[in-house]
Amino acid sequence: MGGLVYYSSRTGNTRRFVERLGLAASRIPMEPDAPLPAPRAPFVLITPTYADGQGRGAVHKQVIRFLNDPDTRCHLRGVIASGNRNFGRLFASAGDVVARKCAVPVLYRFELAGTETDLARVREGLDRFWTTQCSTAT
Repeated sequence: MGGLVYYSSRTGNTRRFVERLGLAASRIPMEPDAPLPAPRAPFVLITPTYADGQGRGAVHKQVIRFLNDPDTRCHLRGVIASGNRNFGRLFASAGDVVARKCAVPVLYRFELAGTETDLARVREGLDRFWTTQCSTAT
């Protein structure tokens, strides 16, 4: 199975989701000068959304900094995004931005810290996703 990398702000919603997921994951630090994880194997990114009312700023600057490293970005295989449904069409839009810019699929979207159903779906979906990735690797 591949790895997980996530970003979580001070609210901790994404961190709580990842902890409850129960899978090994590396965290992108909040501090702009802190060392970033450097995955050198396939991984899925889990990121919250920060868009303003127009959709600007959806992807946190630390996530952008992390993905700006070509040696890291080349291992990205998919993205899972969180958000708040109060933002309507912009719900979890960070996933759409990352997917478009990095040419990877959005694997799932969840609200805030997620539900038990979200956790079960993500675990099952990641199992299927990594099985498919491994069976199609050349």
